[in-house]
Amino acid sequence: MSTATDAPVAWVVGAGGLVGRHLVATLREAGWEVLTSRVPWSDEQATVEVLAADLARFAGRRTGRTWLLAWCAGAGVVATGEEALAAERRVFERFTALLGDSTGEDEDGVVLLASSAGGLYAGSADPPFTEDTPPVPLVAYGRTKLAMEEALTGVVARTGLRAVLARAANVYGPGQTLGKPQGLLSRLCLSDATLSPLPLFVSLDTIRDYVYVVDLARMLVRCAELAREEPRGTSVVKVVASGRPVTVGHLVSEARRVFHRPLRTAIAPGGDGQVLDLRLASVRWPEVDALAATPLAAGLAATAADVRARVVAGGPLDA
Repeated sequence: MSTATDAPVAWVVGAGGLVGRHLVATLREAGWEVLTSRVPWSDEQATVEVLAADLARFAGRRTGRTWLLAWCAGAGVVATGEEALAAERRVFERFTALLGDSTGEDEDGVVLLASSAGGLYAGSADPPFTEDTPPVPLVAYGRTKLAMEEALTGVVARTGLRAVLARAANVYGPGQTLGKPQGLLSRLCLSDATLSPLPLFVSLDTIRDYVYVVDLARMLVRCAELAREEPRGTSVVKVVASGRPVTVGHLVSEARRVFHRPLRTAIAPGGDGQVLDLRLASVRWPEVDALAATPLAAGLAATAADVRARVVAGGPLDA
């Protein structure tokens, strides 16, 4: 067993979110020392100051050790406005600049940026979209994710670090934030638990790829391991998806089967920035794709149990 001084060390930014929380658990199970942060995201300057202080703390812990910095933060969704996303972009660009300045020679570090495949490929042609598909974002959300990738790629090339640009499919699972207008699977579960109709902002023919968050966390850790085999200064794009696309109509039908009772839906106006077909496929690191093993029905049942427990508890749905 590794000791505290020779175990690999990770810092997960955004550890309070769905992906970050599960990534922290997966890393700790694998023997990593994991650092997290409490960041005042609503205040841009305070956010940068906290991240700078925590980066210095991380620099002290990572000397002479294998390390991973995973950025899983991001409060924006497809419908988020340009101004709010501009602040998110500035924070990340300032942070990566600080990272570049703090990086010494020959550090065995990997930086992982968890991003949105849907936001990046919304305007791309000829699905399924792969790592070789040129990203064509349609709204500010996707443009921000692309700008963040570009900022990280520049720092990695300058410092000799390695990066994984993880373009994730629609992530779902226990612990998803229910207050944000996203996460159709979680919204299905919430509608079932509260016996309320589910508003659908896209057509039933809309195609998406859904990846279970426990699988995703394992996939991200494997990506970080494989990145270390790449030349120094390399940024690797990786589509992280289940490879099993389904229509929204199929998803609703599957939810009704898993819940063992009817589920009411209602078509609602909206859906700006959403496209019909966002099938995904990966042509890189196939051993990562094999980790997306959880069947949709099993993942849906686990998510439903989590949502029902939160509803029954009677407290805030989002801790």
